[in-house]
Order: sequence, then C-alpha cells, then structure tokens
Amino acid sequence: MNTTIKTLSVAAALAASLGLAGCASTTGSGNSMPMDQGSSNPISSAMPSAIPSAGMTPGATADHNQADIMFAQMMIPHHAQAVEMSGIILAKPDMPAEVTALATKIKAAQAPEIEQMSRWLTGWNARTTMSGHSGHGMTGMVDDDGINKLKSATGTEAARLFLEQMISHHEGAINMAQQEISAGKFPDAVKLGRDIVEAQQAEIMQMKQLLTTL
Repeated sequence: MNTTIKTLSVAAALAASLGLAGCASTTGSGNSMPMDQGSSNPISSAMPSAIPSAGMTPGATADHNQADIMFAQMMIPHHAQAVEMSGIILAKPDMPAEVTALATKIKAAQAPEIEQMSRWLTGWNARTTMSGHSGHGMTGMVDDDGINKLKSATGTEAARLFLEQMISHHEGAINMAQQEISAGKFPDAVKLGRDIVEAQQAEIMQMKQLLTTL
C-alpha cells in the first residue's frame, strides 16, 4: 500500500471524525484542513467540548483534551512520512555524509515518537488510525508526486530535493506543535510539542545551510 496515501487518508479522516468540516470550509479549499499559519486553528476549534469523545471512557478528559487527541492523531502520519522520506534517502548511494546523518537523526527521533503518541491514544481509548476518506489536510505533507520524485532522484538532485521537502515538512510539524503548546492539556503531549519545535527549528537551519553547499 502506498504509505503516503495511507497517511494522508488518516489525516483527512481525523478531520471528519472531529467534526471540523465546517472549519475547513472557511479556507475556501473545500477539502483541506486549516493548518497554515494565520488560518483558523482546528485544535482550538476542538477545544470547547467538555463531553468525552465517542469511544472514550467517562472522565477520560480529566488529564487531556481534544487538542491533545488531535495533535497525536495528526502528528503520527506526519512523522510517518518523515520517517519514510528519510528511509528513501538513506537507501540511495553516494549521498553527502551530512544529508545521510540528518536523515538518520530524523528517523531515529521520530519513529519512537510515533510509538509514544500511539500509546497515549490507546490509553485515552482514542483511535490511532482512521480510514475511509482521502484528501490532503496537513501543512508540509509531501504529495504522491513529490514522493515519487524523491524516489527516482539520484545524487545531488536527490539530496537537494530531500532537504527542500523536509524543510517544508518540518515547518508543518512546527505549526501543529505550536497549536498543541497553546491548546493542549496533557503535560507530556505539550512537552513533546515544545521538543518538536526546538529540534525541528534547529534542523531547518541546518538544512538551509546544507542547501547552500550542494
């Protein structure tokens, strides 16, 4: 199964499950969630409900809220694509050592975070994956064409494409993490949001510098 299609399907299904279609329609796109900077905040939109989500046990909102759930459910496929992209570049021969080191670092950091967020969702009796819908919704996600280009690229072209795509991908993750910091309740999720912002801002600076050397 195409990993990118699957992860994008997860994101779109999440939007539908949390009743954010009305919020998404305000962007004018009709099929995208408003994750861009300056747009309405889907996590904030989910915040006011004091009623446990469907499938959650009574009192399950005591230590977390809908913002935490949305953060985890959306960040899991977002991280999964970063891991996929890193794996693609690591499988290519003759990559610059700095690019290989960065891809290794991203994969090593984000794969455990996926497992951590999955455990949170399981503990909250919330779904870790959702299917049945398609579309694009999260800022920074690379579309199928972009992933295919990365797979087929070689040498310096591949390294440059990876860095350019990952910069945009990181910017999307930072956007979501900042929303969690502002709206989240679960301390570990808020901490992860802060960690993502700190780590990925530094990696963006590193990637921009690497681009000047290629």
